Amino acid sequence: MDYEVFSKNFTGQKIETKKISTFHKCRKMKFKKLKKYDFNLIVIGAGSAGLVCSYLASALKAKVALVEKHKMGGDCLNTGCIPSKSFIRSAKILSLKNKAKELGFKSLSMDYEFQDIMERVKNRIKKIEPHDSVERYKRLGVHCFSATAEILSPYEVRFKDKVYSTKAIVVATGARPKIIPFEGLNQISYRTSDNIWELKTRPKRLLVLGGGPIGCELAQSFQRLGSQVIIVDMAPRIVAQLDEKVSEILTCQFYKEGMEIFTSHQVEKFTSDSEGKFLTVRDPQGHSKKILFDEVLIALGREARVKGFGLENLGVKITKQGTVQADLFMATNYPNIFVCGDVTGPFQFTHIAAYQAYYACVNALFSPYNRFLPSWIQKKFFKANYDIVPWALYTDPEIATAGLSKAQAEKQSIPYESTVYNFEELDRAITDSEDQGYVEVLTPPGKDKILGVIIVHSRASEIIAEFVLAMTHNLGLGAVLNSIHIYPTLGEGNKYLAGRWKKNHQPEKILNLLQKFHSWRRG
Repeated sequence: MDYEVFSKNFTGQKIETKKISTFHKCRKMKFKKLKKYDFNLIVIGAGSAGLVCSYLASALKAKVALVEKHKMGGDCLNTGCIPSKSFIRSAKILSLKNKAKELGFKSLSMDYEFQDIMERVKNRIKKIEPHDSVERYKRLGVHCFSATAEILSPYEVRFKDKVYSTKAIVVATGARPKIIPFEGLNQISYRTSDNIWELKTRPKRLLVLGGGPIGCELAQSFQRLGSQVIIVDMAPRIVAQLDEKVSEILTCQFYKEGMEIFTSHQVEKFTSDSEGKFLTVRDPQGHSKKILFDEVLIALGREARVKGFGLENLGVKITKQGTVQADLFMATNYPNIFVCGDVTGPFQFTHIAAYQAYYACVNALFSPYNRFLPSWIQKKFFKANYDIVPWALYTDPEIATAGLSKAQAEKQSIPYESTVYNFEELDRAITDSEDQGYVEVLTPPGKDKILGVIIVHSRASEIIAEFVLAMTHNLGLGAVLNSIHIYPTLGEGNKYLAGRWKKNHQPEKILNLLQKFHSWRRG
C-alpha cells in the first residue's frame, strides 16, 4: 500500500510530498510528535457531520472536543433542511385549495399571513434545537467549545486563546452558498438559502437564480404562497442532473402553477432605478431581456468552507471542485487529519455527511492499525462506499433516486432494462388523489439485480427506502415481490413493479410444461 504524506514541517506554506510504502513509516517523518495529548480527537464544525462524529467518538470512550464558531446543528438545522422542509410543508397545505373539487369540496379557503409562516419555520427549528444542543452533547460526554478554531499542526488546534493537542483532527466545516460576482450584484440586496428566512414580507416578484434542487424547492413554495416566481438558469433545463423526463415533468408542473422559467439564459447584469430592480439576461439567440423583481434568491450551488482555520497553511490538498481531497478512509494527505460532510463531498447531503462521519471517526480513532486489517474488514467497517447514494428533491411531486440513472448507465456503457409502474394503477394513490407519477427500476438484462431506481410522486422520498435497503444488501426484485406489503399503501407500488418485471421474464418452457400437466390432469 502506498500513502502520500508530508515530509517537511507542518507550518510552512510550501511543503513537498513523497510516497512511502507503509503507513507506520510516517513515524520517521518530521512530525512534531508529542508524548501526551489533551484529546484523542478534535472535531471542527458542529453540523450534521461534526455532531455524528463527536457523538460516536464519545460513545467509543475517546476524549473528544467539538468546536463550533456559530450555531450547533450547522446549516441543516439553522438555514437548510429543517427551515426549508418546514416552509415546503406550509406551502403544500396551502396548495390543497387548488384540489378542492377533486377532494369532494366545492371550494377551500385559507387565510394566512406570510410572517406567521416564517414564524412557524423558526418554531420548528427551536423544537429540534435541543437534539443538537451543547447541553445534550455534554451529557453524551463531548467537550463542546463555542469558538473559532485554527489548526496549527496535525497535532495542535488553537481555540479559546489556548493551544490544545490531539492525536487526530476531523474537519467538518460544511459549505456556504456559492456567489458569483455578477455585474451590479453588490449594488443590490440579495438572498441566499442562509438569509431567505429573514424575510418579513412576501415578495411580490421573486427571482430565483438557479434551477437546481435548492432553487426549485423554494421557488415552488414561494409561488404557492402567492409570489410570482421567475426561475433563471443557464442550463438547458431545470434540475439538469436528473433524467430529461423528470425535468420535463417538473417543468410542466411549475408552468401549471404559474411560474416563469428561463433556461439557457446567461446573466448579464443587475441594475436598479426608480422603477425597481432588474436582471438583464441574454437568451440563446443572443437577445437581451430585462426581468423585474422585488427580491432575488441566489441558488447557484454551494462551495466548501476550506479557508480561514489553518488548512491552507498546512498544504492540505484541495480538489478542482474546491473541496478537501480525501480517500475512502476519509483521510486527507495528512494521515491524522480527516474530513466529512459538505467540506469534502462528493455529495452535499445531510445523510451522506452523517454516513461519512462514521468513517472519519473510526479511522481517526483506530489509525494506523485499521490500515493493516484484511481488505474485506476494511471494506465493511472502515471504507466509505458511494455505489448506492439515495437522495430526494422535495418539490411536488418529489423526485427520489438511488444508484445508476439512465444517463450514467449509458455513459458507462452498462447494459440495462427498464421496468416502469405508474401510480395511476395503484389503489392507495387513487384514493388519495395522488395518482400521478411512476416508479422506474433499472436492472441488468434478464436479471433482477437493482442497478438504479427513480420515483416521481408526492411521497417519493418515503417510498424509495425499500429499494435502498434491497440494493444495500444485494437483494433483487424477487425479494421485493416476495415480501408482504400492507394494503392499501403507496409502498405496494414497489411490489407491483417487481411483479411487472417477473411477468416480463416468465419462464416460457416451464409454463408450457405446466399447461400440459394441467391438461393431462383434466383427462
